[in-house]
Amino acid sequence: MNTPLAGSLTATDVAGEALYLAGGGRALLLQIAHPAIGRGVVEHSDFAHRLMERLHATMTFVYASVYATPEEFAAVRRSVNRAHAPVHAEADGERPSYNAYDPELQLWVAATLYETMMTLYERFFSPLPAADADRIYREFTSLGSALQVPQQNWPADRAAFADYWQETLRTLRPTPDTRKVARQILYPRGVPLWLRGLFPQARLVTAGLLPERLRDDFGLPWNDRTARRFERWMRVAEAVYPRLPTSLRHRPKELYLRRLRRTLRDEKATRAR
Repeated sequence: MNTPLAGSLTATDVAGEALYLAGGGRALLLQIAHPAIGRGVVEHSDFAHRLMERLHATMTFVYASVYATPEEFAAVRRSVNRAHAPVHAEADGERPSYNAYDPELQLWVAATLYETMMTLYERFFSPLPAADADRIYREFTSLGSALQVPQQNWPADRAAFADYWQETLRTLRPTPDTRKVARQILYPRGVPLWLRGLFPQARLVTAGLLPERLRDDFGLPWNDRTARRFERWMRVAEAVYPRLPTSLRHRPKELYLRRLRRTLRDEKATRAR
C-alpha cells in the first residue's frame, strides 16, 4: 500500500485523500441534522440548483485550509466570510436561533469533517496507532483556526472528542425541511450526466456511513439487502483504493488547488487593469 509508515503519519498525509469525496454526503447530513445548522441551511442555501458549486466551494476550503499558502487561504476565507455574513436569525417559536459565526456551530461543522475523514481513512487503510491518531488530532485542531474554530474550542484530546461526538449525536434531529434538503443533496438536479450515474452509489455509501438512528430519521431506504450491498461495495473499494498510486489518490486535491490558484491569478489581473 502507498501509505506513510506508522509513526510518521501527519494531518497533511491524511487530509489529501480523494476517498473523502465519498464521505461528503455523510458529513453534510450530519451537519444539517443539527437543529440550528439545519435551519440556517434551509433558509440560506440552495442545494437543489447549486450542488456542484457548493461542493467545489467546500472542497476548495478544506484543501486550502491544509495545503494552500497563508495568502491563498486568506482569500478563500474572505470569500467564505462574505457568504456567511447574512446567515443568522433569532429564535422563532420552536426553531432555534442560528449564526454562521457561532463557535458551537462552527465546531460541529469542523468535527463532522474530521470524524468523517478519520472514519474513512482507518476503514480503508487500517486503525492508526494511538500516537499517530493523537498527533493527527492535534494537528487538525491546530488547523481549526483556518476552519473558523480556534484550537482552544476543540475538545482537549481524542477521548474528549469522542465524548463530545456522542453527546452531540444524541441532540441531532432532522426536521421535515432538512429531510427535503437531504433529498436535494442525494438526488440532485443540474449535475452532469456522467456524475449523475455515480449518485446511486453515493446514496448507498452515505446511508451506510450514517448512524442507524439518523439514517432512519432522514428516511433513507435501508434493509438487510441494502446493508449487504453496502458491505460488498466497501470491501471492493477497500481492496482497490489503497493500492492506487498516491499521485492518483491525491489528484482531486491538486486539481482544486490548481483551480484556486488560477482563480486568484485571474482576480489579481482583473484588479490590475
